[in-house]
Amino acid sequence: MIDLRSDTITKPSAKMLDAMLKAKVGDDVYGEDPTVKRLENLVADYFGMDRAMFFPSGTMANQVAIKLHTNPGDQVIAHKYSHVYNYEGGGASFNSGVSFKLLDGEKGIFSTDELTSAINPKDFYHAPLSKLVSLENTTNKGGGHCWDFNDFESIKKICSDNNLGLHMDGARIWNSIIAKNDNPKLYGNIFDTVSVCLSKGLGCPIGSILVGKKNFIDKAIRIRKILGGGMRQVGYLAAAGLYAIQNNISRLLIDHERAKEISLKFLSKDFIKTINDVETNIIILELNESVQKKTIIDYFSKNEIVFDWFSMGPEKIRIVTHLDYSKDNHNYLMEIVDKL
Repeated sequence: MIDLRSDTITKPSAKMLDAMLKAKVGDDVYGEDPTVKRLENLVADYFGMDRAMFFPSGTMANQVAIKLHTNPGDQVIAHKYSHVYNYEGGGASFNSGVSFKLLDGEKGIFSTDELTSAINPKDFYHAPLSKLVSLENTTNKGGGHCWDFNDFESIKKICSDNNLGLHMDGARIWNSIIAKNDNPKLYGNIFDTVSVCLSKGLGCPIGSILVGKKNFIDKAIRIRKILGGGMRQVGYLAAAGLYAIQNNISRLLIDHERAKEISLKFLSKDFIKTINDVETNIIILELNESVQKKTIIDYFSKNEIVFDWFSMGPEKIRIVTHLDYSKDNHNYLMEIVDKL
């Protein structure tokens, strides 16, 4: 079975498992796990941040970040496609008591003008207090699109001028860094907090990191504890993250190249209405209204190929390339698309 539903479905390689088995561990709730400390220090330094903290999931890391930046009744400004709004179970309202102001913009990206217009005046007490801007990079529903670093700098100035926090949901930040050839150390000059995922493009079985300024991360440990995120000998999982960062970042280019080849192959088919401009590892196909989606699903399922049929909407299909999608898988898929 070729599974292209998401880059979350990868399994640890033999070398990653070996690194996990050899990890030196301790009780991380007591701050005594040496491998967790190594990973946190590595990621903090990588992004030019003061500190980092290991989390079991990106959702928890994002939820803690929102809690750090806001008080109940405050407002978070984000794109309408954002993961923190659409795919985290309403956690921001449950955990932090905040509301969202959602912005438009193609590919999950909004403009500085849209952001400026969205900020509520601080003396207008009838409206929620705008407190946090949250960006997503790459944009999942936006088709794996990457923000431009110049946009970050412009948004940071607006946030500073209006006393707003700035958080990045960097679930696929590694893909963006490779695609844009960005210097990740510069992120520390822009963002207050950034969540980065280890279990998507980098192929770890679990884990995310929240990096940020010291005053934020110092407070994060209490909120992580409240949400049930304190873990004991978690160095076995942190070792997978260390291995992934040291070995699996540059190879993301392969995922990007294969995604572009897949999009070009589908583009030649008359049942396709549109395909996103593929920049990283996500392809979103929109079908013509005359085509029954079930027909496409059945064809690929019969040939033991699975895509994400549901999360993007009734006429859309998402395909995500990843570490476990091999060259042989890719050649087979291209043949199957040719025959359709």
